[in-house]
Amino acid sequence: VQLQASGGGLVQAGGSLRLSCAASGNIFSINQINWYRQAPGKARELVASDHIDGRTNYTDSVKGRFTVARDNVQNTGYLQMNSLKPEDTAVYYCNAFGYAYKLGAFDVWGQGTQVTVSS
Repeated sequence: VQLQASGGGLVQAGGSLRLSCAASGNIFSINQINWYRQAPGKARELVASDHIDGRTNYTDSVKGRFTVARDNVQNTGYLQMNSLKPEDTAVYYCNAFGYAYKLGAFDVWGQGTQVTVSS
């Protein structure tokens, strides 16, 4: 199972971006998709989680601005980021775990996509 993250870029403060995280492989289910970010000189932090049962979690700094979603047919997760701030600048990573046919349980990471918000 592999994850391909995309959608990062340069945007002005107040703008929006949508990140995608596409999973490929013989996937039976994706139980959870997590979105992390890591700014220069800082530890990686969990930004949002999207659970298979519909629950979502967000770190306080992005609540009301970021929204997770998923397409279970396409095995793709999304992170919609609105009202972006310069402090949102970071490399964003997606992480997914679930079950794949023959492979069994998986826990994989995408390659990271850069988000830069200018003031």
